[in-house]
Amino acid sequence: MNVVELDGSFLEGGGSIVRIAVALSAVTGKPCRITNIRAKRRNPGLQAQHATAVSAVAKLCEADVKGNEIGSTEIEFVPQGIKGGSLSLNVGTAGSTALVLQALMIPAIHSDKPVDIKITGGTLNRWAPSIGYIQNVTLGILKKMGYKGEIMLRRHGFYPAGGGEVEAKISPSVLRPIELVKRGKPMHVFGSCIASRDLAAAKVAERMKKYARERLFKNFHIMPEIKSDYVDAHSTGGGIDLFVLYENSIIGASAIAERGVSAEKVAQEAITDLIENHGADAPVDEHMTDQIIPYMALARGGRVKAAKITDHARTNIWVCEKFLDVKFDIDEKDKIISCK
Repeated sequence: MNVVELDGSFLEGGGSIVRIAVALSAVTGKPCRITNIRAKRRNPGLQAQHATAVSAVAKLCEADVKGNEIGSTEIEFVPQGIKGGSLSLNVGTAGSTALVLQALMIPAIHSDKPVDIKITGGTLNRWAPSIGYIQNVTLGILKKMGYKGEIMLRRHGFYPAGGGEVEAKISPSVLRPIELVKRGKPMHVFGSCIASRDLAAAKVAERMKKYARERLFKNFHIMPEIKSDYVDAHSTGGGIDLFVLYENSIIGASAIAERGVSAEKVAQEAITDLIENHGADAPVDEHMTDQIIPYMALARGGRVKAAKITDHARTNIWVCEKFLDVKFDIDEKDKIISCK
């Protein structure tokens, strides 16, 4: 079988090329070789969460892998058959558990039996979706396509120590094309604010909640239901997840608490993101747009209206068209992505 060759520096040039390529390699049985991995980044090559994602998918499909180590700029991935069962993974740092899970979610539904996954690492990371986002937005929309899975957050993990624990159970599923171009009216605004227990005296979680509730009510005229909580964690940290549930869809935004940044500014970052995506009048937010691409490809069709067409989404389309006999079209004016 011919090897699918991919240039890891193409367009967006990030880790998603690696994650989606090995996931689709597992599904299609096509071996792949990826070169120039993250070549444009300040720290080129595979990082911990990328290497863990490759290892995880390799375990799932009993793949032979070469070059899967931190700093590597080239890997070869030769899959066998996808097997169900249990996987236990440790990123080893505060690297994103959500990004590792993203890679596994694509091939796991093609297993012959349910896949139980446990991942240890970071649960709130910059440049990655939060676990809350994966639970509410990613799964919320994928279930419209027939996706069967659930994700449980057992423990939060913040930078630098990580130590968060996430569990998932993914069942064999048959995907169907999605038609999602109208979102309907907003029905519910909700979210959560969390912080490590050592930030309780500064009332970080309560301050994020108060600030978010007041400003979201002014924008949506719906009283938000936002929870606040303090959690046990190996490192000081925290963050906020915000969501808007519409008649036909859901969007979300997150922000991470950082040293020297007030709780109110953290909340404002997520609020700004959420309101911008709401203002686009699209059922699929900027973050979900690139995530849904592989599932549309595997479903062999679909049409979605996106808040924004990013290079991330265009890159994912490029990878999918390398592995599958599908063609994506983008209506740049109306921001509608179609798969045929």
